[in-house]
Formats: sequence, structure tokens, C-alpha cells
Amino acid sequence: MDLNLRQVRAFATVAQLKSFTRAAELLHLSQPALTVQIRKLEHALKSRLLDRNSRTVELTRIGRELLPLLLRTLRDVDAIVVDTHARSEGRVGTVRVASLPSFAASSLPDLILACRKRSPGLGFVVRDAVASRVAQLVSGEEVDLGITGGEVLGTEFEILHRLQDRLCLVYPAGHRIGRRRTIRLDDILELPLVLTDPATSIRAVVESAFLAVGRQPMLACETTYMMTAVAMVRAGLGVTILPSSAREVLAEPSLRSKPIDGPAFVRPITVIKKRSRTLPPACETFLAACIASTPQA
Repeated sequence: MDLNLRQVRAFATVAQLKSFTRAAELLHLSQPALTVQIRKLEHALKSRLLDRNSRTVELTRIGRELLPLLLRTLRDVDAIVVDTHARSEGRVGTVRVASLPSFAASSLPDLILACRKRSPGLGFVVRDAVASRVAQLVSGEEVDLGITGGEVLGTEFEILHRLQDRLCLVYPAGHRIGRRRTIRLDDILELPLVLTDPATSIRAVVESAFLAVGRQPMLACETTYMMTAVAMVRAGLGVTILPSSAREVLAEPSLRSKPIDGPAFVRPITVIKKRSRTLPPACETFLAACIASTPQA
């Protein structure tokens, strides 16, 4: 069946205006060209749709029955075109992002809010996970973007943006370490540490810093979540090392934190995607906001 939207639109316009002359003007067609479109539609449907004489244009019975169906089709197609244009411009759509918990609880909400103010049609699906899990989610295409920490391993990922996050020491108020103006690696070599598990980017940075001076951390306790590590410090098990962006410390008024001096305690943060995969326009909009609001490392 040789049926196209141009023919359907031609018929619907004539049917609504009851005039070939006005329909041709509205569609920017000559009357002969409009007549050809109508005849092609009637031929494709094997039915006469319009009765026309020198004065009037009337719908046949089949034409009257088909008109509501064809008008609905045109409305649906027009809606698809409008929606697709909005999606291609990144004004609507869903941003699927996996993020380190520390970033998801600190900077990410403000980034999402800024995007939503400019593009209210954007929706977000956030998966907060440790660095290794972020990589898995991006690799498996469960998300389009990943915000991860530490070194990005594997050639299947493309780095879109680089950030930095300095680590800090979290300790009880009144702890002797708090009397130091600056805290360096030497100051914490003999302190019992509460560390997040080896799958986290924080643990990788800490162990790398200790290994560089031939030492191992004095592990007092290992946790999965930063909030748990904070609770262990509050209980007196030791001190912990967390990103400066972590808001868990703010929930504990009895604890203090100070940045650890030295390049070894700077955690790289990267925004990644799967190589060779095209980002949806909605994700491009979010990425642009992310780059605009955070300086390149």
C-alpha cells in the first residue's frame, strides 16, 4: 500500500476546510498537486473519500468514517515529531547516572537541580555505588554516565571530565591530632584507622599513599559505608579518612575533620561513559552542566 502522511494531511485539510482552494493555499501547493495527493490516497485505500463539483466539496460516507482516525494519526505523528525534537535538543529525556556515594550526596543534587531549572522535562535515575560497581554499571549499559574515583582501568571507558577531591582525616573532638595545624602522612602512620573496603576508591588512595613509604595502614576496622566508618570513629575505634566532599561528618557534631596535606591524598574523580556509545542528548545536557559548574582538574 503506497500511503504517506503528505496524502493524509492533504485529505484532512480539504475535509476540514471544504475547499480545495483554501487547502492548497494552506499547504503551499498548487490545486493540481493537491488533487494528485487526494487521488493517490483514494487509490491506495481503494475508496472514494470526497465528492467534488464546481461549487462544493463533500465527504463520502467512507471519508466521514476515516477522517477522525486519520486526524488522530496526524496528531500522534506531530506529537512524536515535537517530542523527538525536544529529546534531540536535550530538553526532555532521562539521565541515567551511576555515582560515588560521596559525590551523589554532595554535589550531584545541586547539579540535578540546576539542570531541572533549565530543562524541567529532564528526569534522573541515580545509582550510588562504589567505584568498581560504577564501572560495571557503565560497562553493562545500565547507566549512560558514571562518576567514579581513582584510576579508570580498561580501554572500554572514555573519560569526559576530570575533577579532584582531597581526602581528610576524621577524628573525635579533643583528639591530639587536632592540635596540628596541618596533617601529613607521617602524622597518621601509627594511628588506628577505620577504612572503607578495598572495592572503594578511597581505600585505593590510602593504601597507595602508605605503600609509597613502605608501610601498611594500621587497620582497626573495615566498613562498607562511610556513615558506618563515621560511627566507628564516634565509638572510639580510631580515626578514618574520607573525601572532603563527604557530608556524613556533618551528621556527627562530636567529630572534627582536617584535610591531609600532600598530593598522595588527592582522589581523582572522573566522569566516564562507555567508549563508542553515543550519549543521549539529555545526558549531554547534564554533562555540560557538570563541566560548567566544576573546574577541570
